[in-house]
Amino acid sequence: MNLIINYPNGRKFVSKTTPSSEKQTKKISYSNRGMTFEEDLNETNQYYLTHGLAVIHKKPTPVQIVDVHYPKRSAAVIKEAYFKQASTTDYNGVYKGKYLDFEAKETQNSTSFPLKNFHEHQIEHMKNVLNHNGIAFVLLRFSKENEIYLMRAADLITFWNRMLSGGRKSITKEEIESLCISIPIGYQPRIDYLKAVDQLIEESL
Repeated sequence: MNLIINYPNGRKFVSKTTPSSEKQTKKISYSNRGMTFEEDLNETNQYYLTHGLAVIHKKPTPVQIVDVHYPKRSAAVIKEAYFKQASTTDYNGVYKGKYLDFEAKETQNSTSFPLKNFHEHQIEHMKNVLNHNGIAFVLLRFSKENEIYLMRAADLITFWNRMLSGGRKSITKEEIESLCISIPIGYQPRIDYLKAVDQLIEESL
């Protein structure tokens, strides 16, 4: 079945799934155990919630359904939908009485992190969170090396402004290693980023 989702600019995103491809996807995810970045984060957040450490969730993306087929009276099939608006960041929640708001991005590049992975509205949103004394950051994953870093939103904004001023359009690996907090990959939780958040809280005191 083809599900057509239209972005606000009119561009179409077409998702094609078949029973065989679904089985293959499950097989790969299970065998790798390195799931996707999003799956690892969702599993980590569930661990935090279950153990009473934090309440953090992935933000849902508002979708407007415009075409629905009813092959059976008891079943409805969505054929076409639109994203209502541009999203802000991926995750938000509460930890130790602090509001957390962050984005998760990854790259196949081994030497730098492209700033094109971010959008203007996301940068503005993080600025607003900081202005209200919330804790904002981004989790950056280098896929090939399976390395994850927490970058403070203030540092990301600095690199973004550098790009707008005519500077480089990416953040070098050396800059990331120098400024960011490295997050080791574990088992339970998979990506224990709250230890890095503790450091951000201490810096804000």
